[in-house]
Amino acid sequence: MAPAPSIPPAAGLMMAGLATVWGGSFFFAEIALQAVPPLTVTLHRVVWALPVLFLVIRLRGIALPRSPRIWAAYLVMGALNNAIPFSLIFWGQTRIDSGLASILNGTTAVFGAVVAGLLLADEPLTPRKITGALFGLAGVAAIMGPGLLTGLDPTNLAQLAVLGAALSYALASVWGRAMLSGPPPEMNALGMLTGSTVLMIPVVLLADGPPQLALPAHVWAALLGLSTLSTALAYLLYFGILKRAGAANLMLVTLMIPPVAVTLGAAGLGERLSPGAFAGFGLIALGLIVTDGRLLRRRRVHWTG
Repeated sequence: MAPAPSIPPAAGLMMAGLATVWGGSFFFAEIALQAVPPLTVTLHRVVWALPVLFLVIRLRGIALPRSPRIWAAYLVMGALNNAIPFSLIFWGQTRIDSGLASILNGTTAVFGAVVAGLLLADEPLTPRKITGALFGLAGVAAIMGPGLLTGLDPTNLAQLAVLGAALSYALASVWGRAMLSGPPPEMNALGMLTGSTVLMIPVVLLADGPPQLALPAHVWAALLGLSTLSTALAYLLYFGILKRAGAANLMLVTLMIPPVAVTLGAAGLGERLSPGAFAGFGLIALGLIVTDGRLLRRRRVHWTG
């Protein structure tokens, strides 16, 4: 495996910014969920991000694709990367704290390595990736505890929902690589959010009814933060990091998100996590480090050099 490129200072700052706005999404959602149902929060998140990304597309002179195949691919991408995982995470947050949801969401990169190994010929499922996945599963077990084996209470179901979201993100990464390698990344972000908006409108109307717009100011602030900062700005940072530092370095953002979410949850919402949650995060982080492989290679070079 070729070594990952170094992280330029600008990309490092962008990674910190991306971890902050993605970590903040759990905080924003926790506030919004006080007054808005989970599915409707998902709709708000995708629909208000659209004008921001559309403006970026226009300013950069990127043409909208005309191919029905591309728009069909955007519809699937919108389901896998937005509609399904956002809805699962927000539903989960109605039963578990935002910090815990962010830690469980940290399994996304480990899931991604396994799913890519199973579905992509050029990313084989190596022993290192399997070992990383096992550490990730151990982290999940530490978080959920032995109660998972004796019965499924609402808390366990909420945690499983967040894990389902992580798996959906992993499938989305494979779908995007297979079907959306041609259009510019910014167009992919806009198309994906358009697809998820189209999917969420009928779902929300059937499940929750028309969204209520008479909301408290702090709820609107959370919804707009969730859509403009944690979605539109996040995708622009995401693709900027991908261009400057590569996909392997981008994966490291996964390790930076839970500390941000846990800090915001503790400071702004009074959340306190159990020792098992912190132990689980440590195991999940170790799984990601093993999956990534760079630290292990550096130590091997150090000991043999």
